[in-house]
Amino acid sequence: MRVFLAVSLAVSVLCGFPSHVLAAEDASLTLDEAVRLAVARHQDVAKARASADALQGKIREVRAQAMPDIKLESNVTRWRDPSLLNASGLDKFPPDLREALIPSAVNLFDYAVTIKQPLFTQGKVRTALRLASIEAEGAVSEIDRAEQDVALATTKAFYGLLWASRYRALVAETQEQKKLHAAMARTRFQNGVATEVDVLRSEVAVANGAPDLVRADNAIRQARAELNYYLGRPLDSAIRLIGDFQQKTWEQPDQEQLQRDGLRRRPEIERLRIAERSAGTQLSLANAENRMRLDFSGSYGLMARLPQNLVNREFTRWTAGVNFTFPLFDGFKRSGLVIQALANQRAARLDREKFEQQVRLSIQQGYDDLQAAAESIAAATATVGEAERVLSMMQNNYKYGAATTLDIVDAETAVSVARTNLLRGLYDYSVSRANLRWSLGQTPWE
Repeated sequence: MRVFLAVSLAVSVLCGFPSHVLAAEDASLTLDEAVRLAVARHQDVAKARASADALQGKIREVRAQAMPDIKLESNVTRWRDPSLLNASGLDKFPPDLREALIPSAVNLFDYAVTIKQPLFTQGKVRTALRLASIEAEGAVSEIDRAEQDVALATTKAFYGLLWASRYRALVAETQEQKKLHAAMARTRFQNGVATEVDVLRSEVAVANGAPDLVRADNAIRQARAELNYYLGRPLDSAIRLIGDFQQKTWEQPDQEQLQRDGLRRRPEIERLRIAERSAGTQLSLANAENRMRLDFSGSYGLMARLPQNLVNREFTRWTAGVNFTFPLFDGFKRSGLVIQALANQRAARLDREKFEQQVRLSIQQGYDDLQAAAESIAAATATVGEAERVLSMMQNNYKYGAATTLDIVDAETAVSVARTNLLRGLYDYSVSRANLRWSLGQTPWE
């Protein structure tokens, strides 16, 4: 998925999304365009990318620990030092000499270039750099995870709006049939071949269908708002969907192979494997804490009492030295860090094992849901044909007085239920297929 989204986003940036995708007043979207647009705009994906950028900065920060630290320092000091007047033998000096030794305030100017360079740190800097690099790999997995999650949510929202639109059309068609039957009942009543009860029943059926239309319209508004949310557009923006529900047969029934594919592709598992590596590196970093280290430090500059001497090389001052540090007792700090690192390593392993079981479970559930939805579609398809045939027969019988309004209402209800079940089955199959592909680490859409 990572490769596909990267190519899609690159094309989108270079060529721009089609005008019909971006125009708020007339947005015609395929599922592929909706997913690409959502991945390019959604805050969760942008946040994951920002975290990856931050970790790249962290790598540079850690690498700086192994690089020389060079500074230009300058000081201007005015000071007076009476230390000589506090000497114990000063009272034995002649009075004239003591008066000549009274200190006066003086200025002191200096500037220097200083350098500090670690020479040996028991592998601490190298380990810290490796740890930062591992975390950067984890950030890439987080981007993959965010993209997959947004893609799945957008796919579900797309199918949700598609279902709401189709359902609204189905409800409107059923309501129109009820109105036609009510008109027929009134005509037959006026002609004296139907009872007033038939008219009242048909009118009640029409009235009972009105709330269904209201609920269907509300479902469309909510589904459209949800899809617009993932697309980063105003919630009430108009959308015209291009596409249909998925009805492809799943061609890979081998559960073990599906689970192996999911464990290999899911970015969350890759992230947890990286977390295990990170925990092992943290253990190495803890073991390197408070060990022997060598550092070089030096400076080169000038120091003078008079400013004009700051360019006189006779006033040059420089230092160079190697600092050796070997901690003898740290209050058990290092052992505490090692205990924490070992616990984190064990927790990371348990998290990975737990999530692998969750992936196996989600693949099993996704496959079962897909098969159940496919069976529901097959059953509903047959039921729709039978219900429509019964309705046609009841309508013909009603014309000749061989059926009642109650028979017509029952037949219309059966057709509506059968069509709704078929529509729900198509929606469930599409969503289950998207969930299963997501569980396998694939693109939720096709």
